[in-house]
Amino acid sequence: MANKKHKSLGQGINALFPDAANLEETIDESSERIVQIDLGDLRPNPYQPRREFSQQALDELSKSISQQGVLQPIIVRQSSVKGYEIVAGERRYRASKQAGLETIPAIIRELDEKVMMQVAILENLQREDLTALEEADAYQLMMDKLDMTQEKVAKELGKSRSYIANHLRLRTLPAEAKALLQSGDLSMGQARTLLGLKEKKQIPKLAQQAVQDELTVRQLEAIVSEYNQDPAESKEPPTDKQPKQPASRQTLIIRDLEERLTSQLDRTVHIKDHGEKGKIVLDYHSTEDLNHLLAHLGLDINETEAT
Repeated sequence: MANKKHKSLGQGINALFPDAANLEETIDESSERIVQIDLGDLRPNPYQPRREFSQQALDELSKSISQQGVLQPIIVRQSSVKGYEIVAGERRYRASKQAGLETIPAIIRELDEKVMMQVAILENLQREDLTALEEADAYQLMMDKLDMTQEKVAKELGKSRSYIANHLRLRTLPAEAKALLQSGDLSMGQARTLLGLKEKKQIPKLAQQAVQDELTVRQLEAIVSEYNQDPAESKEPPTDKQPKQPASRQTLIIRDLEERLTSQLDRTVHIKDHGEKGKIVLDYHSTEDLNHLLAHLGLDINETEAT
């Protein structure tokens, strides 16, 4: 699923940013001069919203660089302050530092602030290890720097407005919850559930509890609902010390299916099971959102109208 997701993002974003889309693919080593730049004279793209780099991936690249050197030059631009700013190739830069190199091959280009910002957004939205928070930061950057609305961002990237809005809401989480989400300990579904708390100060404590007790989204929704019914009363989430009624195998299967469908369709999905019968309920919040859902399911509303 991840590959498909980022492929669709890439197609939309490349069309939006043609100047930045194929920056490294346009390198012509026969005509562009490659220079060796001191690593100490380089700094990351100031518009880079990326928070973390996989240490394992850096270790592997660092080992490769130690053995073979940097095979592809990075792209930089002259800084208006001092040294150079990395346009493309920050991972190679970090791995080179880790490998103990003093210089790195680079191509210097003249690029304006707009292209620098576009490159940062492109690099992030096309990454396979993109986190929900980093994705949200990229959307916010598009809105701030390109004067775009949520609707415009959604249209350009082929996503529903609710998809963009749900990601942007994650940026309002308290720092403690953001850290858990960024590390992958807290899922996006859990984070979105926590945003439903009326008393926002309760989010960090409940986020930690969700991680420690390995609560499912459904279990967390029930706890949030309890908190919201009487937010003034301090309630403790269920712990292992409190007796729990074990769920039946059928119930666990239904919960798992609900969570998987919710994740795949990017909307709340309810399965009402009545033995051998039941129903599946899909939420949508606008005509645009419904059209997006139908397209996701391979249906065309125009064909429906024609019949």
